[in-house]
Amino acid sequence: MRNYENLVIVKPTFTAEEIQASIKAIEEVITSNGGEIQATSPMGMRKLAYPIDKNERGYYHVVYYTIAPASIAEIERRFRINEDLLRFVTIKYDTNREKLAYNGLVEKAKKAAEAPAKVETPAVEEAPVAEEAPVAEAATEAPVATEAAAE
Repeated sequence: MRNYENLVIVKPTFTAEEIQASIKAIEEVITSNGGEIQATSPMGMRKLAYPIDKNERGYYHVVYYTIAPASIAEIERRFRINEDLLRFVTIKYDTNREKLAYNGLVEKAKKAAEAPAKVETPAVEEAPVAEEAPVAEAATEAPVATEAAAE
């Protein structure tokens, strides 16, 4: 089993649900061929360096996985058939130095996947309170701040 990374660019004309369904289909292609997904990293909607099929933007998604080298040809064949993808690239991590870099990237992707989930949950709960409170407190806090500055 070798370590691989796939960067795929999905068409930007899809809705969020369609993009997620396309990403699930990509992951299913990998797992159905005997691959084990280590981590994924959604990079989001980005501007392309040049237009591809009249699209100037694309949804970037990275998948880190381990798989037997013989299965890569089938995965790439299915990616070429998939019309939802604008482009894809498969990167093989073979040498010890590359494997070390791969492990670092996987750990970074796992931490990034865990961190937003923890940060977003409290932010959503506190955001409405924080937005309402400054409007009412802005008038009372402004004089207090100037009095504190005068002392």
